[in-house]
Amino acid sequence: MKIYTRTGDDGRTGLFGGTRVSKADPRVDAYGTVDEANAAVGLARAAPLGRDVDARLARVQRDLFAVGAALAAPAGGASGAPAVDDEDVAAMEAAIDAAEARVEPLRTFVLPGGCEAAARLHLARTVARRAERAVVALAAREPVAPVLLRWLNRLSDLLFVLARDANRAAGVPDVPWEGRRAPRA
Repeated sequence: MKIYTRTGDDGRTGLFGGTRVSKADPRVDAYGTVDEANAAVGLARAAPLGRDVDARLARVQRDLFAVGAALAAPAGGASGAPAVDDEDVAAMEAAIDAAEARVEPLRTFVLPGGCEAAARLHLARTVARRAERAVVALAAREPVAPVLLRWLNRLSDLLFVLARDANRAAGVPDVPWEGRRAPRA
């Protein structure tokens, strides 16, 4: 089977079920950005993170794929088990709490960076935030399961605290944001 089909050459793509829509459709933007978030998490996993964090992120990738598939179905067309549910949100909150307990309390904003693993996790966080915004935009036009928005919101929080924890584990301090200094008189 060839990877190219030529069916998208006119700027349209197929949703699950066969409906054809513009590649600029908000639904395509939403599931495409979720796919980008999945790739960014994969990039983060290529850095040394430790077995537990890698396992958590492997689960995140499986869930991101399921979320993308749910978003690729026309409104109301998804059937079967939900992509993620309230238990998945609660599990992510528990993972956030566990990672947050290992790092110093935040006293300032931090810039994305530090060790390589943290920088990759920060990048994944920003893509997850963009995916969340794309799904919010879709939800303003068409029905979207609210749990998808809650889960995506927690995902960026998880990636943030995992980035901070990666810096801690590497013995690298978070990069504090220092606002612009007032000009000298």
